[in-house]
Amino acid sequence: MRKTILSLLALSFMMSCTQKTIQYTPTKKVDVKDNYFGTEVEDPYRWLENDNSEETAEWVKTQNQLTFGYLEKLPNREQIKTRLTELWDYPKYGTPFKEAGQYFFYKNNGLQNQSVLYTTNDFAAEPKVLLDPNTLSADGTAALTNIEISNDGKYLMYQVAKSGSDWNEIFVKNIETGEMLSDHIQWVKFSGVSWYRDGFFYSAYDQPEAGSELSKANEFQKVYFHKLGTEQLADQLIASDLTNPKQMFGAGLTDDKRFLLVSKSRGTHGNALDIKDLNKANSGFKSLMDSYEFEFNAVENIGDELYVLTNYKAPKYRLIRINTSKPEEANWVDIIPEKNDVLESVRLIAGKLVVNYMSDARSKVEVYSYDGVLDHEVQLPGIGTVGAFSGKKDETTAYFSYTSFNTPGEIYKYDFETKQSALHFRPEIKFNPEDFEVKQEFYASKDGTKIPMFIVHKKGIEQNGNNPTLLYAYGGFNISQKPAFSASRMAFIEKGGVLVVANLRGGGEYGEEWHIAGTKLQKQNVFDDFIAAAEYLISQKYTSSEKLAIQGGSNGGLLVGAVTNQRPDLFKVALPAVGVMDMLRFHKFTIGWAWAGDYGSSEDSEEMFKYLHNYSPYHTIKENGNYPAVLATTADHDDRVVPAHTFKYMARLQELNSKNKLPLLVRIDAKAGHGAGKPTAKVIEEYTDIWSFVFYHLDMKI
Repeated sequence: MRKTILSLLALSFMMSCTQKTIQYTPTKKVDVKDNYFGTEVEDPYRWLENDNSEETAEWVKTQNQLTFGYLEKLPNREQIKTRLTELWDYPKYGTPFKEAGQYFFYKNNGLQNQSVLYTTNDFAAEPKVLLDPNTLSADGTAALTNIEISNDGKYLMYQVAKSGSDWNEIFVKNIETGEMLSDHIQWVKFSGVSWYRDGFFYSAYDQPEAGSELSKANEFQKVYFHKLGTEQLADQLIASDLTNPKQMFGAGLTDDKRFLLVSKSRGTHGNALDIKDLNKANSGFKSLMDSYEFEFNAVENIGDELYVLTNYKAPKYRLIRINTSKPEEANWVDIIPEKNDVLESVRLIAGKLVVNYMSDARSKVEVYSYDGVLDHEVQLPGIGTVGAFSGKKDETTAYFSYTSFNTPGEIYKYDFETKQSALHFRPEIKFNPEDFEVKQEFYASKDGTKIPMFIVHKKGIEQNGNNPTLLYAYGGFNISQKPAFSASRMAFIEKGGVLVVANLRGGGEYGEEWHIAGTKLQKQNVFDDFIAAAEYLISQKYTSSEKLAIQGGSNGGLLVGAVTNQRPDLFKVALPAVGVMDMLRFHKFTIGWAWAGDYGSSEDSEEMFKYLHNYSPYHTIKENGNYPAVLATTADHDDRVVPAHTFKYMARLQELNSKNKLPLLVRIDAKAGHGAGKPTAKVIEEYTDIWSFVFYHLDMKI
């Protein structure tokens, strides 16, 4: 009887949702117009760009009341949250790394908001907690983003980001005594820390004006050297460019601390590279490459010889060796020439080059001599992704991580003498990986280009066109979508869902040419690839348009917004997260100007403006477009893609589709940012809402 009553209640809710349209509170419009090469473009929701105004705060409050009021009434929320919590509750280890004779690694017991940093010299013994970021804030919103150990193992330098912001602070701790030093560095962003003698190198910006910290354009980055025990104001300026506000700087050191390497960039891809020999008194910087068009990533040195990974004259990358005394291109030596697979990373371990390739978006690892002679291939457990090997040049063992869609992160110990891997850590999980199938298929895009996709589902499903399916993609900035485990996705897959990850152009899966094919005036290729993926899944009867949800974040949020506007008939649910939605103004906020290398800019030319305007999600919303159910997500501390993008997009979507049959909602998180460092509790809350929304609208059974 109780089951019957619950079923009737659920049916009643479903009928109420399908028969009534949501009443949206109209968003104020203002008379704002911009002129682009003679074309006037209205921007009636410009006022929502002001993240400090009381009006914007009230709009956020009103939207969240509507969204959470809807989500809280969805059926099966508690079951979904309980299962998500169970799936997340397993121990997670990071790859161990060795410094000053000690091993360091991260571990999360399961539901800790942030992973804890441990140290040990014997894995058979109980490790020591070195730093627990869960103690840095009551709600887990302070995240540890990067660390560096001093050469003598005495000091820990660590970076902390708060509430999801990209802004970092640097602190220093005495490892042996636990004492916190007085050193405190602020306004650090997009920077590592490199220890040298009695201090460290880092990159930072000038302190922004109060109130503009999360929105003002980030300009005039500089490299400094900080000496322990001194104030930040006394730090030595190492590199800057006061004539070019868009110049970015990153500093690093070779393992022997001999060479200081300064990478200079003007966007998200390509860099110049300068080098300084710190062993030579009063030596200046020497330019190894002054072009900003290609990638030059220093790997390590052997004496005067520097190994560099580059896509210069090699779209899929090659490894070259440069003599720092004779750095001219004519003297470069090809160590590992370009191959069919993409060369992703190189490490010098055990007197060898450990080379991580990407072959059809999955990992392949080979070992070479320093002169580029192939020694052997490392055997991997399956179709998955290998994290970079961790080891030393003069030691014969290393560690690496392995993951796949149905395999949470495993850690392996590799012996270079026996050429064998041994399992170091495998988590105990609350599902059986053997119940699921991981495969790769290829489909044709609109112009005939073959695109790979990973498909994950329970074994034995029928391709009857009735499977709830989640299609995820990114398609930009040379970023590759490789196999990786996600507890949140497993909650969908184990209930009969099909997870599909498509490797669109714009990513790095097949090198720089694949990346360029999805940028600027070729960006529509990315959207066509995604639409073709959906059509393929429907034609192969994995699913139907009534059972298909799409998801993407950041540049992937742009993707979801654009294709939803172009083909609202093709999807039942759209989940754009922290998306770049206003393609005419993205370059005016924080680091947005750096994305022009991929997108172009509305200020570049009339042709570029028209192209961007033609697909910009904010500007191409259809009136009464019969949209799928939309749940957009963003956060108040996102200073990567400012939340105004999503605010403006959703305000216009609701305005032009106020009578849409399905809900058009935005979920705005507090004390959260672009995604990195988000505490476990907040992630579970967010995915409880997302899956409740998806399960309901795809009519999935619990």
